Amino acid sequence: MRTPGWKAALALGALATGLAACVRETAPAEAALEADANAARASEAVANPARSAEDRADDALRKPANVLAFMEVGPGDHVFEMEGGAGYYTELLSAMVGPDGLVIMQNPPSFDPFVKDAVAARVEGRLDNVRLTKSPFDELEAEDASMDIVTWILGPHDLYYTPGGADLGDDSEAFAEIMRILKPGGTFIVLDHAAAPGSPKSTGGVVHRIDPAIIRQLAEEAGLVMTGESNVLRNADDEYQTNIFDPSVRRMTDRVLYKYEKPAEAARG
Repeated sequence: MRTPGWKAALALGALATGLAACVRETAPAEAALEADANAARASEAVANPARSAEDRADDALRKPANVLAFMEVGPGDHVFEMEGGAGYYTELLSAMVGPDGLVIMQNPPSFDPFVKDAVAARVEGRLDNVRLTKSPFDELEAEDASMDIVTWILGPHDLYYTPGGADLGDDSEAFAEIMRILKPGGTFIVLDHAAAPGSPKSTGGVVHRIDPAIIRQLAEEAGLVMTGESNVLRNADDEYQTNIFDPSVRRMTDRVLYKYEKPAEAARG
C-alpha cells in the first residue's frame, strides 16, 4: 500500500526527469552556440585588415581560421606561444585574446638569424598584449600554472634540430615545462609536420618532420591527456621524405593537429 505522499514523490520524480532531459537537450545546444561564437572570433581575427599581405597569402594553405577555432582561444586568455617564429600566429592570437588577454611569444635565442627584425616589426607599437621571451624549449619563462593555453605550432620536431650546434632543449623536459606553466584544466595545442611512422627522432633535424607517435608519447609521459584531433591539415598524398622547405611541399605537408588538457588533479602533483 502506497503512503499518502506517493503522488508527491511521483511528481517530484517526473520533474527531476524532465529537468534532466532539458539539461541533456540544452547542453549540446549551448556547446554548439559556443563553437559558433568561437569560429566567428577566429574568422574575425583572420579578416583583420591590419594583417599584412604576406600573411594573407599564406592563409589558403595554413587554414588559420580552422586552426584557431580548434584551439578555442577566448577573450582574456593567457596564451604561451612556443616557437612563435616571425609571428604569423602571434598576431592572430593577439586578436583572439583581446585587450584583457596576454600572449607570451617565445623563440630560442639561436633563432635570431632566422627571424631577424621580423618579430620586432610585428609586435612593437602594434600588439600591446604580446610579451616577447627568448629561451630554450625546456626553460619556459612563465610562472607555474599561469597559462590557459600553450601552443606549439610547427615546432616539436625542432627538439632534434641543432642550428649552429645549439641545443634547443631536452624533449621530455620541454613537455614537463608545458605541464608546469599550464593551469589545471588548461589546454595544449600542438601542430607539426608528420614524418613516416617509425621515423627516428633525428628526422626532425634533417627534413624537419616528426613521427606523430613521438609527440603523443612525450605528451602522455608528461601527464597531458588528449582531448581532440583535427584533420584539417592532413594530406594523404605527402610522401614524407621531402624537406618541408622544398617548394614542392612547402605549406602542403601532412600536418597533425592535437589538443591536450592538463588534468585538474595535476595541481597536486
